[in-house]
Amino acid sequence: MKWNAQGRAVTACFGLVGLFSVYSFRLVDLQIVKHEEYTTLAAEKHVHKKVIYARRGIIRDAHNEPLADNLPVKTVVADASHMRNPSAVAEAIANQLEMDSSELAEKLKTGKPYIVLKPEVSEEVAERVNATVQAANIRGIYFEQSFVRAYPNGQMLSHVIGYIDHEHKGAMGIERTMQDVLQGADGFRYIEHDRTGKELVPYRGLEKPAKDGCDVTLTIDLELQNIIESELDAAVAEFKPKNATAIMMRPQTGEILAMASRPTFDPNKPGAAAPDQTKNRSVVDMYEPGSTFKIVTTSAVLQEKLVTPDTTVFCENGHFQYAGRTLRDAHPMGVLTVHQVLMKSSNIGVAKLALQLGENRLYEYVRRYGFGEKTGISLSGEIPGLINPPHRWSKLEITRIPMGQSIAVTPLQILRAMACIANDGKLMRPLIVSKVTDPSGREIATFTPEVVRQVVSVDTARKITSALKDVVSKQGTAQKAEVKGFSVAGKTGTAQKIDPRGGYLSGHYVTSFVGFMPADNAKFALLVVLDDPSVVKGEAFGGTVAGPVFARMASRAANYLDLQPTEEIPPTPGIQKKVALSEASTD
Repeated sequence: MKWNAQGRAVTACFGLVGLFSVYSFRLVDLQIVKHEEYTTLAAEKHVHKKVIYARRGIIRDAHNEPLADNLPVKTVVADASHMRNPSAVAEAIANQLEMDSSELAEKLKTGKPYIVLKPEVSEEVAERVNATVQAANIRGIYFEQSFVRAYPNGQMLSHVIGYIDHEHKGAMGIERTMQDVLQGADGFRYIEHDRTGKELVPYRGLEKPAKDGCDVTLTIDLELQNIIESELDAAVAEFKPKNATAIMMRPQTGEILAMASRPTFDPNKPGAAAPDQTKNRSVVDMYEPGSTFKIVTTSAVLQEKLVTPDTTVFCENGHFQYAGRTLRDAHPMGVLTVHQVLMKSSNIGVAKLALQLGENRLYEYVRRYGFGEKTGISLSGEIPGLINPPHRWSKLEITRIPMGQSIAVTPLQILRAMACIANDGKLMRPLIVSKVTDPSGREIATFTPEVVRQVVSVDTARKITSALKDVVSKQGTAQKAEVKGFSVAGKTGTAQKIDPRGGYLSGHYVTSFVGFMPADNAKFALLVVLDDPSVVKGEAFGGTVAGPVFARMASRAANYLDLQPTEEIPPTPGIQKKVALSEASTD
């Protein structure tokens, strides 16, 4: 009996010890382990959480000019629990906020401690509202610092930069592809005001500072961009194409110096743009390139040593029967050298070269030049284009692909292929972002030129360059692409537009010119594409439409870059006559 009473007492003691231990552990958990969590919950019930907005990173051009920046603005908020007469408050500030006073009063009558009255108010307006509030001794109106994205150059470079959506996330272009580094991270602070509107400090220590976004520097040169865009606008006004594209690249590095598309839009007002206006056609459009693609086959047969530049090809006097179809040249031609086939842009000549090469090797070189895959540029929406493997070709494809039919490419892919020739056969990955810097200015990432592969030898590239120089001459197809004082290498393209119902549309063409300058030491490669220009029938050729646009862009770019002439500039006849008369008068 004694043992039973003693046992019950011991059991009771251990039970009490266990019970108090559980309570002790729970108190430690609540007051120490989860202190911050419950403090936050308490704060959320009694105070409001003020967001400390991070500054979005600035996008800059190669010379540090801002392309996308942030304008400081205020968000006007109210603590309606401190207001005795919401209608009077609304009446006092409605006009300055450009709001309806009755709607504003309804918001304030809810009595909520945190009401956003109007976001993105300019600093000047906020100062005027604050002066009114102070003068009238109104309590409960506060201003939170914020930012709005601004694009100081308006439409210029809009397709490359992109814009941000209503959630402040990049919607296209660099704003989208570099979203993670540009955005930063918002912070917060919990605050509470007393009945007089003064901030209380119990939770002031409970805050997280904002982490500003990083700045992104592009390879774009804003002055070159201005040249490209102004000349593209002039071409659009003259020829009224459905759309137009121009891209400039540094061949040795793959750096994009300028890129423009038409139609365009203002990133400050993205909501006003139609979907067709926001397309960066350099990377999201594909088209049959036409004769600009002839550099692929011609360089391939030279590289494989199947021919030399002086090897002759009979061009059938303009009509070539193959696989039951007739292939034609723009003008009847007889025997041409391989050099002349490219210079005069013979469809029949290049088709016969492709037949020597064969389907598999032709396809191999098409892929080696990067067609059929994305270039890897840091721009949103890029597509790979379209090239079918040989087992899906019809018997006709071997004669059509060499002249730029039955294949779809992006403008950037064609420019990169031409830049490969200018760069002694080295194919570069296109580069448009050069570096990323943190808010303190420290570089945290740099992007350097990258060679993808050696497509053809230096010797082959220079043989192709020699023929391309003659394209831009009196004997070639692009005399109007000449730039006085400089040797230019380039190729015309005149591609009949595809009919969605099958076949091709009569009288509708994509005209283009792609080239580089100076020809023997290229400082830039440049592509101009005009889709369906309005011209006199029979005049829609790359050499007569896109070639002159290229020449104007290249001439202005050479002047800006202070390039030294590589050719003697012949004096104009008028000036030469005046000089002769002057000399005669002094004798």
